Amino acid sequence: LIEYMTQGCTPRHQWRIGCEHEKFGFRRADLTPIPYDGPDGVRAILEGMMERFGWAPILENGKPIGLLQDGASVTLEPGGQVELSGAPLETIHQIQQEINTHLEQLGAVCHDLNTAFLGIGAQPKWPFDDIPWMPKGRYRLMRAYLPTKGHLSLDMMARTATVQANLDFESEADMVLKFRTSLAIQPLVTALFANSPFINGAPAGQLSHRAEIWRYTDPDRCGAIPFVFEPGFGFERYVDYALDTPMLFIYRNGQYMEGGGVPFRRYLEGTHPALPGQHPTLDEWETHLSTLFPDVRLKRYLEMRGADAGNSANICALPALWKGILYDDEALNEVWQRIAGWTPEQRQRIHEEAPREALKTPINDRETLQDLALFVLEKARGGLHRLDCKNSDGCDESIFLDTLFQIAVSGQSPAETLLDAYHGRWNGSVDPLFLEEEYESFYATCR
Repeated sequence: LIEYMTQGCTPRHQWRIGCEHEKFGFRRADLTPIPYDGPDGVRAILEGMMERFGWAPILENGKPIGLLQDGASVTLEPGGQVELSGAPLETIHQIQQEINTHLEQLGAVCHDLNTAFLGIGAQPKWPFDDIPWMPKGRYRLMRAYLPTKGHLSLDMMARTATVQANLDFESEADMVLKFRTSLAIQPLVTALFANSPFINGAPAGQLSHRAEIWRYTDPDRCGAIPFVFEPGFGFERYVDYALDTPMLFIYRNGQYMEGGGVPFRRYLEGTHPALPGQHPTLDEWETHLSTLFPDVRLKRYLEMRGADAGNSANICALPALWKGILYDDEALNEVWQRIAGWTPEQRQRIHEEAPREALKTPINDRETLQDLALFVLEKARGGLHRLDCKNSDGCDESIFLDTLFQIAVSGQSPAETLLDAYHGRWNGSVDPLFLEEEYESFYATCR
């Protein structure tokens, strides 16, 4: 299992970056969530993408639950959130084009169905009981198990949406430095991308309610995993963490079975009570790794999981930020040196306060996350300048950081802008948000 992880080590010239983003579908006529079935349902959207744009279906029990094309996939989250998992690409310019193509295709299909998609971190209006459930076997088992671990776990499944970036590492030592640096500053990302201030049609009390929901999902598999900062951390320690985490389910021979809350280690040893004497396959190990939800997740690459979903301009800002820090040695080392002295208690406090305070979160008695944001963004911009990946107009990838610089300089997160609208021109209603934040294509321009 450790060898499985080490196979993720990738020569620097082969490094790629991938981006994933989720979004909430709604009917434009009444803003209600889109069900799976029906003439304007999620299934109709998937089938429209297949028919009009050549996507291949992913089927479960004969029903389309996702799509595949050219290394990318479209999948369904439990409450009908549609996710684009992009292909591993060389530049953020390519990621932007991939996202724009996806949004244009999705928009063409949705136009005919009078539906649309919303870019925000948590469902702002509809309570859990009004959210449709997608027909995926794993979600049925997760829906039964996770509420025994955290009282907001079902909200996590059905009422949150995120944008993620996936990045490579060159060696175990490179992985460790990237993991520690990115895990420490995930609260900064939560603050910069905070975009979920509403729940059930009213202010939620946090600027990133999505991040707050994740704090009460499942302590066995979520959060800031402090052992990453301990001496000797590496692939083996993460494997031990994964082995000792209870299984959400078992997927074998095309069928889902209850995991029983049994650690994967017992399955490896052949002592799982549901499958005595049987042992897992590497495919099952890979599936288990995907059911761990820490703020940074290790597979054969690193997944950055701290950001709320946002508008089209913010999607590419996330991979640009992480590429500028993690793919340039100078930027990576300078950011790590800035935060290496944080104590475990300090990291935990910042992690807990960022969903509520965003950029106003104090780091110590001298600086806040806003101060750190300006420092980190400058380092990311320098990294992207040095990486020097230009588009046809001669712009490097730092153009995708512009929206984050605006947020950091102002100190006002996207969530605070939405709250200003709610208390002002929206007259205490979240309904206008749906059309104002509806997804459309985005094109970054040179300064």
